[in-house]
Amino acid sequence: MAYKTIALTVLLLGLILRVVSLDKLPVFADEAIYVRWAQVMRAESTLRFLPLSDGKQPLYMWILMPVFKVVSDPLLAGRLLSAILGCFGILGVGWLAFLLFKNKRLSLMTMLVYAVIPYGVFFSRMALVDTTLTTFLIWGTSFFVLSLEKQRLDFAMFAGFAFGFAWLTKSPAMFMLLLLPITFILSKWSKKNFGYLLATLIIAWGMYNILRLGPEFHMIAIRNKDYIRPVSELLKNPLDPFIPHAKASVEFFWYLFTPIGLALLIWGGISGRSNYWRQRLVLGIFWLGPIFVQAAVAKVLTARYILFTIPFAVILLSLAVEEIGQKSQKHFLTWMTLGLVIVASAYTDYLMLFKLDDLPLPRIERAGYLEEWTAGQGLKEVSRYLAKEAKTRHVLVGSEGYFGTPFSALEMYLNGIQNIRVVGVGSWVDKVDIKLTQSLVDNDVYLVVNSSRFHIDKPEEVGLKLVASYPKAAPPSGEREYLLFFKLNAKS
Repeated sequence: MAYKTIALTVLLLGLILRVVSLDKLPVFADEAIYVRWAQVMRAESTLRFLPLSDGKQPLYMWILMPVFKVVSDPLLAGRLLSAILGCFGILGVGWLAFLLFKNKRLSLMTMLVYAVIPYGVFFSRMALVDTTLTTFLIWGTSFFVLSLEKQRLDFAMFAGFAFGFAWLTKSPAMFMLLLLPITFILSKWSKKNFGYLLATLIIAWGMYNILRLGPEFHMIAIRNKDYIRPVSELLKNPLDPFIPHAKASVEFFWYLFTPIGLALLIWGGISGRSNYWRQRLVLGIFWLGPIFVQAAVAKVLTARYILFTIPFAVILLSLAVEEIGQKSQKHFLTWMTLGLVIVASAYTDYLMLFKLDDLPLPRIERAGYLEEWTAGQGLKEVSRYLAKEAKTRHVLVGSEGYFGTPFSALEMYLNGIQNIRVVGVGSWVDKVDIKLTQSLVDNDVYLVVNSSRFHIDKPEEVGLKLVASYPKAAPPSGEREYLLFFKLNAKS
């Protein structure tokens, strides 16, 4: 009973950290794209496979569509979905830890660490597909480990469904499917294990092939190539960008896993009791394998691309805490070490929830989410202004670019509002687009553009009047970027 009570308390803590101040972070470019896709897919049944047009799997958007019925704010709906799925991930990682070590205290510690570790909290607060992918992968791995332990086909089938859902979410699910045979070392040798693996793979593959019903299924393979270096380039320069990406991965863990968490993670992987070597090996490969592969072959590596390895890292961290505690009476060192992890995580979580501009993040992450054109400060306020104006007149708003921020974000926030239309004007704005000037006859016309993309020296001379500007977070250079909101007036 106490175990269940503590587990529920940890889940509640994880939920609180994932939903408090959920709208604090400005909309990110990919969030705007995914949520906008879900809106379009909900409105038009023939477009239920719309993400395939950009080579993306649609499961996250399919799940998001009904959430719009109960949450009116589209971005909040997407983030709330990720938060809830993140809590299912907390439960799943605790279960996997118990399956591997048969230790309830270790299981609860794993849940607690995963509930508060900034790496998990940060991305569970965003309308991105990566938390969904991570949750399904952790449950798929748990069911497969259970199938080997119990020698039962039904658990292998459940694993297949979980991995299938993961593969319908994002292509890196293939990493875990390829690594699954490593789990054979966790159980006694049995020919049935290959049958369980085959059942899991067939079900996952069958579910993934549902996407062939969409007209642009082939785009997944095409777009995947845009993110992966060709073999010829890999053979020519095997260490570039492997070394920079490996350094970046360490930086991701330093900031989002906390320094003490990283130290304990390494401890958990290389020290301790020899009778846990199988579990350590499996967890270590599941953690480091995808990171090394992506560091070698990916053209770009960001923290969320390796989010799905974090549950395995958290279990190794918790194992280190448990083993440290065994060196003291009544596990005094366990609680002290665990407390250090929680305090370090809680500080970063506090900044995340209440002082976002002070949040320490890896350089590439801070730039993308807070400082550059991909960060959407001001777009919600601009959308509210435009929606109010559209109540009494026709409005046309020109947006920098044709996707992401600000374009998709404006479409997302203005979805369903009458008398308003959003048009793209390109990502380099050095003149007023003719689409805007021609629309002045029967519309109020506005322009939304990031200052780094705006190259008109004297906007007032071309009829642009600045309505408002919204600062983004300050970068190290001090050259702060702004979202600029103009109204276009006819030149006299």
